[in-house]
Amino acid sequence: MLEGNMALCQLIAVFSLSICPTTSSTKRKINARMLLIIAPPVTIALLSLLCVAATVMKGRTNQISESYRETMKKVSYGDILKATNWFSPVNKISSSHTASVYIGRFEFDTDLVAIKVFHLDEHGSLNSFFTECEVLKHTRHRNLIQAITLCSTVDFENNEFKALVYEFMANGSLDMWIHPRQHQGSPRRVLSLCQRINIVADVASALHYLHNQLIPPMIHCDLKPSNVLLDYDMTSRIGDFGSAKFLSSSLSSSPEGLVGASGTIGYIAPECAMGCKISTSGDVYSFGVLLLEMLTAKRPTDKLFGNDLSLHKYVDLAFPDKISEILDPQMQNKEGEILCNLHMQNYIIPLVKIGLMCSMESPKDRPAMQDVCAKIVAIQEGFIQTF
Repeated sequence: MLEGNMALCQLIAVFSLSICPTTSSTKRKINARMLLIIAPPVTIALLSLLCVAATVMKGRTNQISESYRETMKKVSYGDILKATNWFSPVNKISSSHTASVYIGRFEFDTDLVAIKVFHLDEHGSLNSFFTECEVLKHTRHRNLIQAITLCSTVDFENNEFKALVYEFMANGSLDMWIHPRQHQGSPRRVLSLCQRINIVADVASALHYLHNQLIPPMIHCDLKPSNVLLDYDMTSRIGDFGSAKFLSSSLSSSPEGLVGASGTIGYIAPECAMGCKISTSGDVYSFGVLLLEMLTAKRPTDKLFGNDLSLHKYVDLAFPDKISEILDPQMQNKEGEILCNLHMQNYIIPLVKIGLMCSMESPKDRPAMQDVCAKIVAIQEGFIQTF
């Protein structure tokens, strides 16, 4: 009785009839077809919206950053006048014959800045400004000071005015830390052995970059503790490139600029003081003096030195057995028991040796900054691993 009726079907396979199609399976097929049809255009639309949104956000970000940069580029004499409280002596943090540095804050920004105003009536000041601009244009390194912007205009009396604006270094100069008693108004602060190692490693890294990685190479020509600045986390940065020289006549103010004394008494290499052609070994000498000064807290111009006794010879006479007798007593007091024999042999003696090698009288006897940097980094890594 079931035969001949082609429309018959069964839900369960009992008789030899075809299985009845169910509503759910039909819906699944329809849904699957719909997904195949709808999914591609929807996906494309979503991706397009995301791309548009990303482009808009990027455009807004670029507009903001471009706007900020344009604002910084348009610093005027009036802005600097207000930021420094009319060049108030209270705002002045350092001064030399070529420039004065003020701490200040612009009305359009909340961050403190250091504003270097050049004394254009002094000989060499204008050349120092152009030299610093040239250096800042060609250098990029975490241990070199970087300018935020510059101001080259005229003041309200139509006199030429030039200034450079830098990020403010919260912890001042290395000189303030080594010789706190000679800086009135600054807190008494003491550098630990660890901090001294880190600072000297930073300075060595910056000089290695200037001498060996920068094209053309550059000589700082005035390395000393007051030109090493410390930011909020005690990372050191070399500043004041007014005396710097590129080892290329195309970037130097004149070929003659590569000859003669340049720098500060006590830190100038002997050959430079005698009028010989300067080289990177002059910076190496200054670095050696700075390193010995950091460890002993004695300036190369200390009244203790004179005639035949220099900072180099003073340290050399104590090296290596009596080094502990000439170390900065403040460092020893801060470290206490940490300056044990192990630390003397592994870290302090090697650092003193590097300082002595770098400050040798003849440039032929001084190591290259690349080798000095590698040795100091090894000392730094060894010190870190002991803690």
